[in-house]
Amino acid sequence: MKQVKLTARLREEKGKSAARKLRKNNQIPAVFYGPSREPLMLSVSKSDLRGILKRSTSENILLELRIEGNGKGGGGLAMLKELQTDPVKDQVLHADFYEISMDKELTIDVPIVLVNTPVGVTNGGMLQQVRRELKVSGLPGRLIDSLEVDVSNLDIGDSLHVRDIGLPEGLKPLDEGHLAVAVVAAPAVAEEAEAEELEAEAAEAAGEEGEEAQATEDSGEEP
Repeated sequence: MKQVKLTARLREEKGKSAARKLRKNNQIPAVFYGPSREPLMLSVSKSDLRGILKRSTSENILLELRIEGNGKGGGGLAMLKELQTDPVKDQVLHADFYEISMDKELTIDVPIVLVNTPVGVTNGGMLQQVRRELKVSGLPGRLIDSLEVDVSNLDIGDSLHVRDIGLPEGLKPLDEGHLAVAVVAAPAVAEEAEAEELEAEAAEAAGEEGEEAQATEDSGEEP
């Protein structure tokens, strides 16, 4: 996993008013913390952070954090632990950076990307991805952004499991090996599963309507 450089500045003021002022000046309030350091209140450039997020292929981002200010903070290696956003305005509100060490293993969820067309799809089957992430552990220098898995050999009825996935050296899977990652289903089976799911949703909706009608009747209220 590539390390990305990000410059931050120490900030003294805290609270909602200070945070709003930072955002108006195109800065994002942030905090940098970890097992071997006291939490530091920071601010980072909105454009710099958005650029990093836009270029990233996963939520796992390894940062070389450079802290400017009064000399108290220094810098360090960090993971983007949490990102608070405004879903309506699509704006970043706050960022949490967690300090890590290159000699201590991390546990992350790596996105699984299925590549190539299964032979079963060519024969009329349908590819279904059951798991979209794989939990792995390893040293920061061994971590990867995503995991490409070749499914070209899967025929109709075949399944790919966690134990079938080869990981790069230095990484080990934490999910159980028998768990399915992908399957190529026959068209009839896939259509039947989809129909059963729709029927279940319709039955659930009808049940909820029936309960509401009964509750209204019991209370004597007009529907």
